[in-house]
Amino acid sequence: MGTRGPSYHTVLESGDGGDMATPRDAEIRKDVQTYYGQVLKKSADLQTNACVTAARPVPQHIREALQNVHEEVSLRYYGCGLVIPECLENCWILDLGSGSGRDCYALSQLVGEKGHVTGIDMTEGQVEVANKYIEYHMGKYGFQAPNVTFIRGYIEKLEEAGIKNESYDIVISNCVINLVPDKQQVLQEVYRVLKHGGELYFSDVYASLELPEEIRTHKVLWGECLGGALYWKDLSILAKKIGFCPPRLVTANFITVQNKELENVIGDCRFVSATFRLFKLPKTGPTQKCQVIYNGGITGHEKELIFDANFTFKKDEAVEVDEETVAILKNSRFAQGFLIGPDGEKLPTCGAYTALEVKDVITDPFELAGRYAFSIEEPLIIFPLSSLKQTCAHTFNEAYLESTAGNPCYRQVALPDRELQRASVPYG
Repeated sequence: MGTRGPSYHTVLESGDGGDMATPRDAEIRKDVQTYYGQVLKKSADLQTNACVTAARPVPQHIREALQNVHEEVSLRYYGCGLVIPECLENCWILDLGSGSGRDCYALSQLVGEKGHVTGIDMTEGQVEVANKYIEYHMGKYGFQAPNVTFIRGYIEKLEEAGIKNESYDIVISNCVINLVPDKQQVLQEVYRVLKHGGELYFSDVYASLELPEEIRTHKVLWGECLGGALYWKDLSILAKKIGFCPPRLVTANFITVQNKELENVIGDCRFVSATFRLFKLPKTGPTQKCQVIYNGGITGHEKELIFDANFTFKKDEAVEVDEETVAILKNSRFAQGFLIGPDGEKLPTCGAYTALEVKDVITDPFELAGRYAFSIEEPLIIFPLSSLKQTCAHTFNEAYLESTAGNPCYRQVALPDRELQRASVPYG
């Protein structure tokens, strides 16, 4: 297991949340700007699939929104998951590290003209690409006035960028927080700008252990979203310290490296891309577990709402939920989508009833990624990376999306050879 470096101590031990930038932080920031502004020209230039890993089959209404995004904007996309949550109508959304604006433009359609999306990115070239196509997208959507804004700035310094307190319903981030050395400062700023009941819905890269210095100081691995990956258990520590509810794991997928030199540097460390939800709730009295019924009113999720890895709500079915989930459903934008019963009382329902099972809640993204990769219910097409003739991560990602969109029962999964050996899965 690696040792924590100086910047890591700063992240977990700083108490005031001020600007703790160090010369090393500034160097990392410059390297990342160079990598994304000059080295990378399209997602196919990436050396790993960390920044193009698909999370799960994409709902139809989101696929349609993504298809409306201009080709140049999509080509400059470097995300590690799908960060488009549910229940978006009229919401104000902030995208951290918005890059070329792909997610922002998709979200601008989904929030509608009464909503608004702001993208912030530190790379001038990316912001220029995003701003270039505002008029194109607003015309395509038929909007009278732009509902999307792009600004250049740092995601750990949102106040300097003019982002006000409690001004957003949702903050999203797609494989960007790992690129910032001071992750606590990023999360503190997110907490500040979120309204009560708001959430941070974000995909990022996590490590299976505390990263050794050789990985943390590797310029390419930083640019590829691995060198700055957080040890997954530390996310809960940071969330609690800042005031968020405990992280809720949504999806997770193993990350593959298509470069032998980088594989040798990484060694036994494993990485996943994972999507989490962090809610900022108002200070209220204690709640008790109770029954809730989903009314099916959320666009694109009329039959069921997969809230996270532990809770799926089907329309008109009563589900018993724990105290924390009750508090979130009561105090967030999801409140109108649920009938929430009085503490300890059963709700009348024409559908099924699911009792709260006494089981371990899934919080480990590596455990969840393993379940996804080797699920009996989802037959897999598994092949080792050493057998791939085409090692382009972008090509693999397209194959994944095509297979899941066309047939949700099958997924293509590429894992490092050592992952297949660890799982004892035979392959030809």
